[in-house]
Amino acid sequence: MLYFMFIFLQLLTEVGQGLTGFGLIFTFAGVLLTFDKGFLAIGNILFLSGMILTIGMKSSLHFFMKPQNYKAAVSFCVGFFFVITGWPIIGMIVETYGFVVLFSTLSVSEADEFLSNIQLKS
Repeated sequence: MLYFMFIFLQLLTEVGQGLTGFGLIFTFAGVLLTFDKGFLAIGNILFLSGMILTIGMKSSLHFFMKPQNYKAAVSFCVGFFFVITGWPIIGMIVETYGFVVLFSTLSVSEADEFLSNIQLKS
């Protein structure tokens, strides 16, 4: 039973990596297609769901809810809201600011923990 649980968690991590990759591709395509809000919204949803599946729900909530990450998490969410409601350029600017600030607070030990959760196949 424990073996099947391990295989299931490994499968979820692999699916999460795929969703994160597709999220980045859709976001890039949305920017190339003059900020198409459909591609940007799908890219954001895929990226966030992939990140949650890759590192887990608890780790994701812990990362976004740290006191030093509140400002960045709120700006990321506000940018996502702007993209969904039809203001893709403003939304991407605000979202990019939140993304940069959010991941600039990542320490070396947290980055090492994040990368150890991602299992790359050779």
